[in-house]
Amino acid sequence: MPPPANTRRAPSPPDGGWGWVVVFGAFVSIGFAYAFPKGVAIFFKEIQDFFGTSYSEVAWISSIILATTYGAGPISSILVNRYGSRPVVMLGGLLCGIGMVSAAFCTSIMQLYICVGFITGLGLALNLQPSVIMIGKYFLKRRPVANGLAMAGSPVMLCTLAPLNQFLFDSFGWRGSFLVLGAILLNCCVAGALFRPIGPGTASVKTQVTEEGKGALKREDTEDAMEMSSPTNLPVKNKTEEERDRDCCEKINQYLDFSLFKHRGFLIYLIGNVLMFLGFFAPIIFLAPYAKHIGFDEYSAAFLLSILAIVDIVARPTTGIIANSKWVRPRIQYFFSFSIAFNGTCHLLCPLASSYTGLVIYSVFFGLAFGMVCAMLFETLMDLVGAARFTSAVGLVTIAECCTILLGPPIGGKLIDTFGDYKYMFIKCGVVMVLAGTFLFIMNYYNYRMLAKEEKERKAKEEDPKTVRTENECRNNWIKETTQDGPELEPLREEQGPKKEVNAVKSH
Repeated sequence: MPPPANTRRAPSPPDGGWGWVVVFGAFVSIGFAYAFPKGVAIFFKEIQDFFGTSYSEVAWISSIILATTYGAGPISSILVNRYGSRPVVMLGGLLCGIGMVSAAFCTSIMQLYICVGFITGLGLALNLQPSVIMIGKYFLKRRPVANGLAMAGSPVMLCTLAPLNQFLFDSFGWRGSFLVLGAILLNCCVAGALFRPIGPGTASVKTQVTEEGKGALKREDTEDAMEMSSPTNLPVKNKTEEERDRDCCEKINQYLDFSLFKHRGFLIYLIGNVLMFLGFFAPIIFLAPYAKHIGFDEYSAAFLLSILAIVDIVARPTTGIIANSKWVRPRIQYFFSFSIAFNGTCHLLCPLASSYTGLVIYSVFFGLAFGMVCAMLFETLMDLVGAARFTSAVGLVTIAECCTILLGPPIGGKLIDTFGDYKYMFIKCGVVMVLAGTFLFIMNYYNYRMLAKEEKERKAKEEDPKTVRTENECRNNWIKETTQDGPELEPLREEQGPKKEVNAVKSH
């Protein structure tokens, strides 16, 4: 039998061992979650010709996938807390496979919205967040390394899916390609099967603590009932109902802490990111169709996404190292603002690239800027709100970002339909992102100034206790003078006597 001390203490993260297998599973599931909505854009030109739809109507497919993946984050978190990461990821992989296989038999663009957009998007959402949570359970000291390796799945998968999708289309058409992709996405079930729980010790400890807590509550309720000498159990039931209501409120606040809307830094981050996502995903979705539009072959167009992904693989860890340096870390919000503005500048210059060499150069700089933004997207949020409120902040941010994620690509497609040229879509995205970066830079400067001022005032009060004592003395003197001169406060002094008498009567 294990000693009692081991049953009372949960095992610490192993920081290795099976954890590296978990990282591989997260690499696969996170890679599909981030890369698939971008890689499926390879088929947009052919789907548009097949159904006779416009660019904006086809762009809704990726928009719905991305919006569902982001918006279903809180649902994924609730399911993970209820059932664990392994079954949730396996369910997500199954939904992805069902969605893509069903899409192969669709006869209208609306059916593609449902199958590819909602069903596959929900499956990708169930893959994303449980993978990040599982890494946090297996790693503590090496968690940044583990997260970096897992997040590298996004550019690696994009680099692989872009030419693979083009090969599948040439071999089987878009319907056959969706069948094969549905089978490939079922590998998310295999990745989820690798998410072995950390051990029975954790569950036993939680069960034991819960049982001890319930036992303590029962003992307290019994003692209260005995002290009150009540013939009924109504007080105990009322207390239990209050505790249940309080538990429900605590569970809601765990995911949606609405007090964050009073946090100045969080509001700045939220407004800037909501504006940024209006032009963040559209360029990467329309990059391959744009290359086909100006006359390049399908494989050359798909290779542009591969170039972007390769640069992204290098840009993310490099940005993390730079952001973690002692020069950048204290002012990481400025670096994040610069990355967004740099991303927008690349889109503004894209219409000047009329040759394939120009598009390759644009893809390199776009991959660099895209990787910089993605590498700091969540780190800057944690820097603002802290680790304790990070989970709630992510839930609120992803829900708010759904609207602009959903509208960004269709607005870009509408511009293409209206003007018959892709350059207006790139200009729109560039202007929006430059404005978002400028807004974040100015408002973060204001936030840093206000934080420094508040910190200075707090330290001044702590270092000068005489000021606090003088303020208290002035307040006490004012109360005494008002009590002596003001007749309105006389009844307040007289109430103290009757209160004591009433208490004495109650005690008898």
